[in-house]
Amino acid sequence: MSTRKYSRDHEWVLPEGESRVKVGITEHAAKALGDIVYVELPQEGDSVSAGDALAVVESVKAASDVFTPVSGTVVAVNDSLENTPEQINTEAMQSWIAVIEMSDAGELDALLDEEGYKAFCEQED
Repeated sequence: MSTRKYSRDHEWVLPEGESRVKVGITEHAAKALGDIVYVELPQEGDSVSAGDALAVVESVKAASDVFTPVSGTVVAVNDSLENTPEQINTEAMQSWIAVIEMSDAGELDALLDEEGYKAFCEQED
């Protein structure tokens, strides 16, 4: 059973310990965007609130904001995406964008589990 949670904006969060989560975009979002050519990462130390733009992902089709599903402080960024942004297309569920130290772990309760996210995507398509 996965502990990964999903937002309705097509981001995933993967808890790491009590108060940290990795954040990335879902395979559904990566497929919709097409070939990703650039990722604008947040800065370590940035304070974010749930729903804020965390990063920008650019593809050959369009640029899209990545919204943070949780509030807190960015404590790490995946620098490898600067040189190889296409890894989001090939490994969306492993290609995290940032690690956030959450200020309110209760925000995870508002997110979808895997089954709920799949149903949400089916309704959207």
